[in-house]
Amino acid sequence: MKGNMKALRKIKPGPGLEMQEVPIPSIKASEVLIKVHKRAICGTDLHIYNWDEWSQNRLKPPLTTGHEFYGAIVEIGADVRHYQVGDLVTAEMHLVCSQCFQCRTGNAHLCENVVILGVDGDGCFADYIAVPESNLWRVPKDIDPELAAIYDPFGNAVHTVMAGPTVGKSFLILGGGPIGLAAIPVCKAAGAALVLLSEVLPFRQELARTMGADRVIDPAKEALSEIAKAMTSGQGVDVVLEMSGHPAAIAQGFRSIRKNGRYSLLGIPAKPLSLDLAKDIIFPGVTVQGINGRRMFETWYQMDALLVSGKVDLKPLITHRFKMEDFQKAFEVGLSGNAGKIILE
Repeated sequence: MKGNMKALRKIKPGPGLEMQEVPIPSIKASEVLIKVHKRAICGTDLHIYNWDEWSQNRLKPPLTTGHEFYGAIVEIGADVRHYQVGDLVTAEMHLVCSQCFQCRTGNAHLCENVVILGVDGDGCFADYIAVPESNLWRVPKDIDPELAAIYDPFGNAVHTVMAGPTVGKSFLILGGGPIGLAAIPVCKAAGAALVLLSEVLPFRQELARTMGADRVIDPAKEALSEIAKAMTSGQGVDVVLEMSGHPAAIAQGFRSIRKNGRYSLLGIPAKPLSLDLAKDIIFPGVTVQGINGRRMFETWYQMDALLVSGKVDLKPLITHRFKMEDFQKAFEVGLSGNAGKIILE
């Protein structure tokens, strides 16, 4: 397809993004061209917008940002076999090499040569995006388009919850951002007996209650570890899901977990932090897991099942909608913390 399109881009190093008119992407034989209908703002996009230290070390402008979307295929490459024009899709935006050790041993989500669209290559904050067929995910007809646009963060939540036993377990989620909030109904659907969530922002505290948390704890005003232990017969929770990346929250998680518990870390700290390995991990026998992305494509099948069955309702998670032209207002709301997921139309 020839012509130009609008795209939200990081033109040069520094804060902010700019709307530009650029050529519609040309597709390779193994790719499809997608007309983007819905886009969602991710925490990564907020980092890029602010041009923080992580962004400075990772991005190479100029670049079209964004990696959460839903749309329709409008053109297919000569080698595409399983999709056709008109199919409604989203995509796994981590492009993997399929040849490294991790890819060849069933752990492609940890690919040693990964390229992330919207971070390392042009993303979905545009009218059109080119994506390899191997990364596409056909959206079930019963899935709301706005929910299809947030499969990426929903997948992070599902992967983190499902990284160990869930049935009858007590969970503590640290951080009420969109992924932490999405983890609440996933825990419930997976058989959790108790789901606690720790969050300091009132807006997100209320949203956590709406999403089904059994108890929302404000760690700035309440003793998190004491509450966690009081609600688990003094033992501490079975599982901690760390979604904030905040050093104080991470430390509180170790104070709140039982011996032989599971501690799954998804949140990314802004800088290195110290741990007391003997006290926090070795003597209490805590299993600590690093969680990265989504399992390809096991997590995606789980997401479909949870949404289609009605076991998980993510609609309350989407709190704001903006036109693409109003992206600056959308990012201001996202940066305020008073939002769940933000959709760009």
